[in-house]
Amino acid sequence: MAQFVDWDLAAATAGALGKSGPRVSYAEATDVVGDLRRLTEEAARHVADYTGLRAQVSHPPVRVVDRRDWAAANIAGLREVIGPLVGRLAGDKRPGVLTEAIGSRLTGVQAGTVLAYLSGRVLGQYEVFSGDPGQLLLVAPNIVEVERKLGADPHDFRLWVCLHEVTHRTQFTAVPWMRAYFLGEVQAFVDASSGAEEALLDRLRRGVGTLADAIRDPESRTSVLDLVQTPGQRAVLDRLTALMTLLEGHAEFVMDGVGPQVIPSVDRIRAAFNRRREAGNPLEKAIRRLLGVDVKMRQYAEGRKFVHGVVERVGMEGFNKVFGSPLTLPRIEELGDPDAWVARVHGPAGPLPSAG
Repeated sequence: MAQFVDWDLAAATAGALGKSGPRVSYAEATDVVGDLRRLTEEAARHVADYTGLRAQVSHPPVRVVDRRDWAAANIAGLREVIGPLVGRLAGDKRPGVLTEAIGSRLTGVQAGTVLAYLSGRVLGQYEVFSGDPGQLLLVAPNIVEVERKLGADPHDFRLWVCLHEVTHRTQFTAVPWMRAYFLGEVQAFVDASSGAEEALLDRLRRGVGTLADAIRDPESRTSVLDLVQTPGQRAVLDRLTALMTLLEGHAEFVMDGVGPQVIPSVDRIRAAFNRRREAGNPLEKAIRRLLGVDVKMRQYAEGRKFVHGVVERVGMEGFNKVFGSPLTLPRIEELGDPDAWVARVHGPAGPLPSAG
């Protein structure tokens, strides 16, 4: 099978290029790890009580990681997903030994460069690729670094982050079909490539290279969306965009709903964090655009507005019907029109009022 990425080289590159974390003593680091684990459990209780969602499958405990371990976990997950997809695309067509070696190593360096950049910015993640149902990762150095830069109360900021990430874990464990659906859409994206296997692999390599180049060249104007070329791929991307907007917006809605009840300084944290999201030097802004971070920021706002609109109309229990099946997920055009989703899922009259 053709090797698309030299994953070992990607891991080595990410480790070599990743920034060092904030200065902390061994005792301080130990306290941070213990604190994040305790706050994850506290956040899980708050999220369950607020949303009414309960895990239907068992999940591994939270992993509190450093930047190198975060990159390694994502490389392991990407290896699990991309390897079989590339094998399927390549079929029996195997490139020359020299071509494969050079191509995979170049892509390995590029992928490692991208992950090194991200490893210094991600606070937490629910990683779904490496195993079922996924694993919750909290990047301790980044959490400590951001709370210091914001001047936030450490307990409050850490709980605030945990609320967001635990909501994502809840989405995938309270809705057991969610992970398979998401991975199926990734497969559908590849299937929609019109059979141009070699062209798609070349575009994927160029896309990874584009991201890596942007880290060095803030003047780059190429977009990763240049990879999306067929109508079929655009249709899949619409469904994935709708799903990710829902999941991000739901997590933001839960944070804002639970936060004032349990985090005294939540308003100050939210205001400071929003300023941080919007700020950045020209290089960071270019990279955010190419990595889709700007799109993700819009997803936070659009998704939160959709969830708020639905809950306002049909309540939390009525909103939770969104997780009933892939058919009840919002369509991309419904994200800006909660009434349309309510009418489709609940019927024109909406849900019946509860007794009493």
